[in-house]
Amino acid sequence: MKIKIFDTTLRDGAQGAGISFTGDDRERIAHTLGGLGIYCTEAGYFSGSEADISLCRRLSAASGGMEISAFCGTRHIGKSVCDSAALTALAKSDIQCATLFGKASLYQVRTILRTEPEENLAMIRESVAYLSDSGKKVYFDAEHFFDGYSDNPAYALKTVETAFAAGARAVILCDTNGGMLPDVIGMTVAAVRKHFPEGEIGIHCHNDIGMAEACSVAAVLSGATIVSGTISGMGERCGNANLNTLIPLLQLKLGFSCIPDGALRSLTRSARHINEIANLSFDESEPFVGGYAFTHKAGTHIDAVGKDPRSFEHIDPADVGNSRNILISGLAGRAAVIAKTMTAPGDIPDKDDERVIRAVRRIKELEARGYSYEDAEASLSLVIRREMGIGDGDFFDLVRFSVTINEGTYLAPDEKSCAALIKIRVGDRSEITAAEGDGPVNALDLALRRALASFYPEVGNMRLSDYKVRVLNSNTATASVVRVSIETTDGVHIWRTVGVSNDIIEASRQALVDAFRYRLIEMHGTEPART
Repeated sequence: MKIKIFDTTLRDGAQGAGISFTGDDRERIAHTLGGLGIYCTEAGYFSGSEADISLCRRLSAASGGMEISAFCGTRHIGKSVCDSAALTALAKSDIQCATLFGKASLYQVRTILRTEPEENLAMIRESVAYLSDSGKKVYFDAEHFFDGYSDNPAYALKTVETAFAAGARAVILCDTNGGMLPDVIGMTVAAVRKHFPEGEIGIHCHNDIGMAEACSVAAVLSGATIVSGTISGMGERCGNANLNTLIPLLQLKLGFSCIPDGALRSLTRSARHINEIANLSFDESEPFVGGYAFTHKAGTHIDAVGKDPRSFEHIDPADVGNSRNILISGLAGRAAVIAKTMTAPGDIPDKDDERVIRAVRRIKELEARGYSYEDAEASLSLVIRREMGIGDGDFFDLVRFSVTINEGTYLAPDEKSCAALIKIRVGDRSEITAAEGDGPVNALDLALRRALASFYPEVGNMRLSDYKVRVLNSNTATASVVRVSIETTDGVHIWRTVGVSNDIIEASRQALVDAFRYRLIEMHGTEPART
């Protein structure tokens, strides 16, 4: 059975705190959603301006055929539909799809709109009919439907009946306050289906009690065929139903068809890319697509997964474009090292292999000095490769570096606070480069990137996305050893590295060098021909 995924990242998602999209951002997101096979996305609030109409056209072109829906409200109280600039502009435009929202709760009608129940029904009827008669495919968002149904079922159902009778293609039932439980959602949707067996019903849930995905599933199991949500659950207050979770839940667990199987295998990459566009730190604990979703730490778990992944993995990570990750710590041992080497070229050793023993010993030595590899899988991979003798993979040598801090009391607005000078060697060639930055680490990062780009242009796509410092022995005050953890991204992939020293710049240097080396190995395996 087909379930239509109705994305609202660009509209409801943009209402989330700290989220703002430019026109170019919206095009890039629409392109990614279209590539996933999403049925429809809302472009954002539609005011009737030429800019809004142009945006809808741009999104349609960028998405490769995905439906683009303009989102606006019904006519105003006591006014004609022709008095609404948004409705009249939308009716005359070449936009094919519209989402109209209106109240389905008698409480909301009387207390918030402060109008009569019949006037609210007239607003729904006339607005839907106006756009439908102009040739638009109209979806009606029944706001506060579940609260309204709990208070007065007859009136809530009357709003749905009115929308269908006026020409709505589908009615999307909204848990606007996000406070309903899944069983209530399921029973209510089943009741609506009974009243309107021929009408197409959708579900739109907010996540105010952490139940948005469960409520959406309950609605589908009760007959809803349209599911609204956002990537990573972006949205106002606690957000919306998370499509990253809902799509694989419906498709892999319940057997519904939401997006093409091939597109499902790109879900992780697409979700990360959209978070990157939104300038959000990706939640690694997200089900299915998070970096921790298939991460194993305990030695018994690692051993079991090595024998049969089904022992501690509910699906194959590749089904959603994710991958297994093995953490090495005091809880893990040789099985973890072997599991890590399975992603590298060459023979797979057994637990008594001297290289494995040596790698475990080296990791424990480094941990005793303050390194932690639980969330620095890239640095861990480099340690294991060296101890296992897998490939060369150094790619470059950092011969020397220096960092200068501007000692002036006052800096001009465009003046950087630090400068870095580095010398790297690649084969028999050397490169000396300098860069200024906002702080010593930023300057060092820019100088290293600039030097490497002359040999490996692909590093131009990499950037530092997170930087953390932890003091390991604060009792020694300014002489303390620090651990620097760095997260790096190329816009799609994310990897983490670590460095330890009593000099914060040296610890940062270690983590930065590991970040570049790791990604070059991932891209090339062994050292490629250089430009």
